[in-house]
Amino acid sequence: MSRLFDRLTDKKGKDLRILAEFVDIYCRENHRDAAREAFAVGDERVQRSLGDMELTLCQDCGKLLSHGMAKLMLCPYDPKPSCRKCETHCYAPGYREKVRQVMKFSGMYLVKHGRVDLLAHYLL
Repeated sequence: MSRLFDRLTDKKGKDLRILAEFVDIYCRENHRDAAREAFAVGDERVQRSLGDMELTLCQDCGKLLSHGMAKLMLCPYDPKPSCRKCETHCYAPGYREKVRQVMKFSGMYLVKHGRVDLLAHYLL
């Protein structure tokens, strides 16, 4: 019997990368004065999904990203639906709303800065 988390599906890997990039944009633009440090990824499968991305986040955004990554990795659905459309909301109280806020801000940031190409690439 194969282990459940031996490899990430392409969808989960893409979702992890999008989450990381969106949290990075949000933190960089909203927490400029906060102390930031390199975000360490302990799971090699997640690190492969993120590629050479280097994240520098404040403590709150680091916690949010860690929580989001854990929930994505543990998602029992195959194929994984978008969290917005999922019937089972697995984020802890407060995190779901914060992730929604991060996604909205970062998506609008990409649109306002002419990066519709990136937004379309992420979401399609």
